[in-house]
Amino acid sequence: MADYDYDLFVIGAGSGGVRAARLSAMSGAKVAVAEEHRVGGTCVVRGCIPKKFMVYASEVAHQVQVAKGYGWSGFDDVRFDWKTFLEKKDVEIARLSGIYVRNLSNAGAELVHARAELRDAHTVELIGKDRRVTADKILIAVGGWPSVPEFPGSEHAITSNEAFHLPELPRSVMVVGGGYIAVEFAGIFAGLGVDTTLVYRGPNILRGFDDDIRTHLGGELEKRGIKLILACQHEKIEKTPSGLLSHLTGGMTQTTDVVMFATGRSPKISGLGLEAAGVAVNDEGAVIVDEHSRTNVENIYAVGDVTDRINLTPVAIREGAAFAETVFRNNPTTYDHECVPIAVFSQPPVGSVGLTEADARHIHGQVDVYKSTFRPLKQTFFGGEDRTMMKLVVEAKTQKLLGCHIVGDDGPEMIQMAAIAIKMGITKPQWDNTTALHPTAAEELVTMREKFVSPDLGAG
Repeated sequence: MADYDYDLFVIGAGSGGVRAARLSAMSGAKVAVAEEHRVGGTCVVRGCIPKKFMVYASEVAHQVQVAKGYGWSGFDDVRFDWKTFLEKKDVEIARLSGIYVRNLSNAGAELVHARAELRDAHTVELIGKDRRVTADKILIAVGGWPSVPEFPGSEHAITSNEAFHLPELPRSVMVVGGGYIAVEFAGIFAGLGVDTTLVYRGPNILRGFDDDIRTHLGGELEKRGIKLILACQHEKIEKTPSGLLSHLTGGMTQTTDVVMFATGRSPKISGLGLEAAGVAVNDEGAVIVDEHSRTNVENIYAVGDVTDRINLTPVAIREGAAFAETVFRNNPTTYDHECVPIAVFSQPPVGSVGLTEADARHIHGQVDVYKSTFRPLKQTFFGGEDRTMMKLVVEAKTQKLLGCHIVGDDGPEMIQMAAIAIKMGITKPQWDNTTALHPTAAEELVTMREKFVSPDLGAG
């Protein structure tokens, strides 16, 4: 066997790469990890974690209104300081990034702060280090990167990357996109008192989610003061003395302090040297892998967002763990990408697992649907307008629960538990046999007994 510098060289120190590197090193492999930015990847540095902090901060204004409804007072001078928040957020991100570094070190993996480029299937160039290394196995875990479509004035727009570091909170913002990142940031800005508009080229937000959930959430966002403009997109952006003037299709114009695009993320493969190593990618630039995360090059693997399978941190972690088991522990392991729970930390949040009603009908034919829309107990006390929606999708023949979808407070927390049952193949009678926990919103999940019959579908 050829003599290599490392048994494994990982490119990218995000959640998937770090997990794979740690487990491989703990199995006795000689491992190195290259990272050109901060350790922790999208999730820790510029994604899930800082975004969730922003969600927490932005929810306070709504919580103050709820508190007033319960008799609390003294909120006349409540203010939010953006700079103070940013400072505290950056301190916490640095702490979490440091934990990732420490975990790699404790596992015996070497961390190299450099951009890595493939020179061939076993050789990696460390840019700026004047160093080349070789490895028996190479794992690509570079993640994705936000992109802005090109049109006149698009250079004036920001992405989620810049949103985490705005020097000051804008008075107004236009968020462009209909996916979870766009919806979440619209809620964040609106909650922090920013005049917020959400623009999406499609007919409804959150494409790919259950249609009832999409429609319900849209109504709830408008209640929170977010202006929704659908079936519309940018033609150009002009920088003017009063702000950024967005020219939209249909002749609509609007001026805002900031325009933020959240219209998609692309695998971060530019300058990676995939061509030199012979690694194949698809038309969207995602690295093509098999069920064991192996590319078309026998010794090169890829996990996480760069493969564009399911772009979620826990998925990348599980893919990284499966890689280590397969390659360095002689235990061929695959990760099951079916029935993965998803949360959207919008305001109110969304929790979803399993099939949408439309997908379930397409795959299974006849399905039973159970739906409930209600004001939670917390809201009824003071006449609040927030409404929760829950939906179950059941295969009619077997009564197997195919999907569970929630919009409302604590929806993501509930969906984690629902995902366990659905992953195990629970049936609707078994689900219903669970005693309701009262008084909670979650009890509605196990007390829905009447099938919903769509006027368009009849009893089917």
